[in-house]
Amino acid sequence: MSGRADTGGISALSVRRPWLAAVMNLLIVIAGIGALWGLEIRELPDIDRPVVSVRANYPGASPTTLDAEVASLVEGAVARVAGVTSVRTSSEEGNFRMSVEFNPGRDLDTAASDVREAVARIEPRLPDGVEDLFVVKSEQDAEPVLDVAIWSEARPIDALTRLIEDAVIPEFTAVPGVAEVALFGNRERVLRVEVAPERLAAFGLSIDEVARTLRAAQFDVPVGSFGSGQLEVLVRADATVTDPARIEALKIRENIRLGDVSDIYFGLATADSVARLDGRLVLNLGIVRQAQSNTVEISADVRRAIEALRLRYPELGFEITSDSAVFIKGSILEVAKSLGFALLIVIGVIWLFFGRLRTVLIPATAIPIALTGSLAAIWLLGFSINLITLLSLVLATGLVVDDAIVVTENIQRKRREGLGRRAAAALGAREVFFAVIATTATLIAVFVPISFLPSDAGRLFTEFGFVLAITVALSSFVALTMCPMLASLSTDMGGGTGPLARFGSWLSGLYMALVRPMIAAPLVTLVAASLLAGSAALVYGQLGEELLPDEDRGEIDVWIQGPDGTGLDYTDRQVEQVEAMLAPYLASGAATSLQSITGRYDLNRGSIGLRLAPWDAREISQGEIEAEIRPRLAELAGAQGRIFSGNSLGLRGGGDGLRIALTGPSYPAIAEAADSFAKAMRDVPGLSDIRVEYQATQPQLNVLVDRARASDLGIDMAALSTTLRALIDEDEIAELTIEDEAVPIILQSSAGAVRDPSDLMNLYVRSETGALVPLSQLVAFEENGVAAELDRHAQRRAIELNASLSPEVPLRSVIDDLRALAATELPGDIGLIFLGEAASLDETSSALTATYIIALVVVFLVLLAQFESLTSALVVMATVPFGICAAIYALLLTGTTINIYSQIGVLMLVGVMAKNGILLVEFADQIRDRGASAAEAALEAARVRLRPISMTLICTVMAGLPLILGSGPGAEARAAIGWVIFGGLGLAAAFTLFLTPAAYALIAGASKPRAAAGAALEAELKDA
Repeated sequence: MSGRADTGGISALSVRRPWLAAVMNLLIVIAGIGALWGLEIRELPDIDRPVVSVRANYPGASPTTLDAEVASLVEGAVARVAGVTSVRTSSEEGNFRMSVEFNPGRDLDTAASDVREAVARIEPRLPDGVEDLFVVKSEQDAEPVLDVAIWSEARPIDALTRLIEDAVIPEFTAVPGVAEVALFGNRERVLRVEVAPERLAAFGLSIDEVARTLRAAQFDVPVGSFGSGQLEVLVRADATVTDPARIEALKIRENIRLGDVSDIYFGLATADSVARLDGRLVLNLGIVRQAQSNTVEISADVRRAIEALRLRYPELGFEITSDSAVFIKGSILEVAKSLGFALLIVIGVIWLFFGRLRTVLIPATAIPIALTGSLAAIWLLGFSINLITLLSLVLATGLVVDDAIVVTENIQRKRREGLGRRAAAALGAREVFFAVIATTATLIAVFVPISFLPSDAGRLFTEFGFVLAITVALSSFVALTMCPMLASLSTDMGGGTGPLARFGSWLSGLYMALVRPMIAAPLVTLVAASLLAGSAALVYGQLGEELLPDEDRGEIDVWIQGPDGTGLDYTDRQVEQVEAMLAPYLASGAATSLQSITGRYDLNRGSIGLRLAPWDAREISQGEIEAEIRPRLAELAGAQGRIFSGNSLGLRGGGDGLRIALTGPSYPAIAEAADSFAKAMRDVPGLSDIRVEYQATQPQLNVLVDRARASDLGIDMAALSTTLRALIDEDEIAELTIEDEAVPIILQSSAGAVRDPSDLMNLYVRSETGALVPLSQLVAFEENGVAAELDRHAQRRAIELNASLSPEVPLRSVIDDLRALAATELPGDIGLIFLGEAASLDETSSALTATYIIALVVVFLVLLAQFESLTSALVVMATVPFGICAAIYALLLTGTTINIYSQIGVLMLVGVMAKNGILLVEFADQIRDRGASAAEAALEAARVRLRPISMTLICTVMAGLPLILGSGPGAEARAAIGWVIFGGLGLAAAFTLFLTPAAYALIAGASKPRAAAGAALEAELKDA
């Protein structure tokens, strides 16, 4: 081979022009550093689907009325908006909530505008009583990303409520990415008009007359304007009365004042929620983020807003009781630490093999250049710094140095053969040029197809796949330019005299002694390996499958629900019992704060949040605390309690819960099927505390009005409605404007006036003739139980079922069991829908298998094109399934489930297995081109490539060690990947080093050497 023939290519160019190589690589580093300042930091890639919520109030309407007259109409209109994938609706007494989910590519602002237009078109068809119909860019029951507690010793609760509504909430809603601020524990000032029914009867008055008089208390109207010289004077007529004494003086009739039949005073609105922090009454503000917004940025902006508010209102106390960004920032910091440790470990491994620091620095330079350059690619692609991209960089640390090790080791080998430093650099890099390009193309072929998984969880792989592919591509460029250039400048690269030299020689001899008989009997070797790998198929069923591993996120949320119909006081007593259960963790220092909200969205619901101490400041984990309190929650007699565990994907029903829905033609039919199905679910392993959300146990008294009788007596139905609402509960009649504050006027009966259905018979309503008619002549009563909430999924009536899931039972097995159970237990017109984490796992699993197959096919085609040999491509592909089997054994030995993080590790394993197979096969092909047999080529390639393959394997394996040994936030996810890389690749090393040469000896002999085609062409061209 002539020297001139070997002076081409990018490696030789870098040797001839070292400054050019240095500048090209330096530009990559500068681009990465520049991009770092513009990169967004978040927990995960932006995988949020655009979600828009529609809400409305219909005071006094039952869930059935709302479902039939409001929710179904709005749902029908919204479902026709382009890009809608799912609609979920909940109707409760007096209000309904709807969540509309769109395709991932849909712009959130455009989607919200389209929903508003759809709602506006059907708004005229809604009942007159529907009010506060609005659209929000967040999920209908999205959990806050921050909770802020506010209190004041100097301000009463109504003044504090007004201050927060006027000054604090606007500051938070102005933060970019905040969808809304949910306020709990607030009590506004109201003007109460307490009417005595017996005094009304004595004066011959009706409630409707009192209501009309109160509506006139606010009289402030513009009446026009007139010109006075050069001025325009506005004229307003104002007869508003705002003082209780003056309102009492208002006349209902001649000589009958409001004060004669009622007591009027300022008071507090009826509480609909109670918030506490460590036993202190507070107001709680839940900061709900918009879909696709950044939690870390929202947290930082809210904290800055709080500091500004502290300066403005020093009498207020502020405390952030829950912040999702704490876990996110902690997780990112831990991954960054793992990246630093991986870098040091890899450099240490290289030193053990090369021995000389100067030689070690040659391949080590590839790591910072490739990793820094990948930051520029992350920015250019619109990605962010998140757990997935950082994990890809940690895993890439072992990969990016592989090409540099192969190039440097081959150059070192050429130097030992006596070549000069420049010739050794050019020829050594040229000899492995094809292997480096082939491995890089193969890795890209593995990672890129995975980037197109369609599901929510699958879209996590998008950034992982592209970042790894780009980083590997950059590493090959650095290995083929920077490494030859630095090697050509090095006067002495050593001769394999590292600390492992003597031990390595002994291992090399042992390896050759073992691999020689395997190559001599390749068929026996492959059969034995196949039997070992085949047993992995039996082991696979024991692994279990779930979407995400259980995570210690530093917060425990307990949700309780009392019986339907119970009030705020009852629920608060149950909340106090749960607070007592959790208080010892506060006293022991395992937790830093305990907050609770009673009446969270419903009077019979409450939530209790325990904020744990930092991960390094406590000895007990979140999972251990949950295991301790779960049996005690089951003993809670007055309410059902369950622990809600958050997850990285933010899925409802995550953690230890399972959520499903049954759909059908009518609620009674679905309810019957749901009760039967819930009983059958008790036999499903791993499920407990099964709850049917539809329970017709809300006590309801139906006042049946005889419309014909009312018409004959001249009774106005609106007047009848006012009478019933005011005297049974309370009714907001109007609002008074007092010093820029809107104060509601609440009309109610005196305490104890109506406490029994028979008391209603003593009430009167005035007819059109002026006569007072007792209600006993118009109405009859009927008592029954109704459902407190009605749900709809996929535009069909639905009933949700919730269950607790044992941590020992994989979610996948439960899904399969439930699907089989539904096929036998559910009637034909009843459908089963999985919700939350179960739905995402189902969607991800169905696409993942197909994507793996596609990736393997693409890899095979790439190998076929690169090697120009079917047998060589088959040899490399033959080792990949054995690597997956090694991963299965690693998962089994470490007790790790199949989840999205361990699947990331398996992807890495596939790529590394193919990469190392290419290194051996490519060199064996070169030896066959020189006339050696397949067995001889396999044996020589195994001997020569043992050192670089061992170095690259050990570097990649050891790069996963910090992921296993790490602690703190997100440790569970990192360990799931780390065990696959550390354990799986460690086991797979045996398949690579022993099986690949045997497979080559068996398969490669079936085809001619690659050079044969070129030689035949040369001969034909000479004869032409």
